[in-house]
Amino acid sequence: MVIEQLESNEFARWTGEFEAKARARAAAGDPDWSRGARLHPAIARSVQRFQVGESGDGADLIAKAERAGDPVYTAAVRLFVDEERNHARLLAQLLRAAGQPTIARHWTDAVFVWLRRALGLRLELMVLMVAEIVALQYYRALRDGTDDPLTTRVAALILDDERRHVPFHTQRLRAAFAGTRLPARLAARAFWWIILTGATLVVAQDHGRALRRLGCSRTEFVRATLDLFATIGPTAIRGRY
Repeated sequence: MVIEQLESNEFARWTGEFEAKARARAAAGDPDWSRGARLHPAIARSVQRFQVGESGDGADLIAKAERAGDPVYTAAVRLFVDEERNHARLLAQLLRAAGQPTIARHWTDAVFVWLRRALGLRLELMVLMVAEIVALQYYRALRDGTDDPLTTRVAALILDDERRHVPFHTQRLRAAFAGTRLPARLAARAFWWIILTGATLVVAQDHGRALRRLGCSRTEFVRATLDLFATIGPTAIRGRY
């Protein structure tokens, strides 16, 4: 009971952080879309695909959080989903400013959605963390590799949120695996590495032309993503056995 209370208190802190960020976002307002944006065709196609990935409604994740029975955590998840929806909106506005349309679907997002929905909350969060870690490297490349001010600004805004999303999910995974025995944790870590490596290779291949335009080779992107995961993954799956 004491452990559960501590976890609930921690997620109350996350709820406060998400709410504070929402207020700051409202106060700051949007970037100046009227300045327009210049996106190389390869980068525009890449942004379109990430925009699809950010545009889910989060209903499945929220439902699983509700079934977990912690209303404080569920409230934090709802606020996390709101931020993801805002990312989709920002990317859509960026594409519009560049005279580019959004797209309705892409096969990579369909695979991620299917995999996440097929699993329980714990494994869904692991798959979601893969997407977040890949996104950290992608938006960093987009922010640093473009000479378009509006693109740089949008990427920086999203990157700032993504940096908070990773520790948020990490904390929930730590709680979820707290009572799991070592063999199960080792199996989960192996599964996680397989999913992360596969997803990173797919993104590097699918977005390779855009990454090159942003000054990041496929090899550099893969290496940086795997290195980042190596610092996060082991700390998220640990227990008392």
